[in-house]
Amino acid sequence: MAQQKNKGFLLRLDSEMMEQVEKWAAQEFRSVNGQIQWIIAESLRRHGRNKQKE
Repeated sequence: MAQQKNKGFLLRLDSEMMEQVEKWAAQEFRSVNGQIQWIIAESLRRHGRNKQKE
């Protein structure tokens, strides 16, 4: 079975945007990191860019 590897990177958000992401993550019962990953994955899916899991 292939092992998934995650890459880390620095992401800079202004304080207002970070607060919004933190609130959203709490509402969805996710960590902030998990929420950001979900936002990116959902955007890729919606725009037809995620060919991995189709």
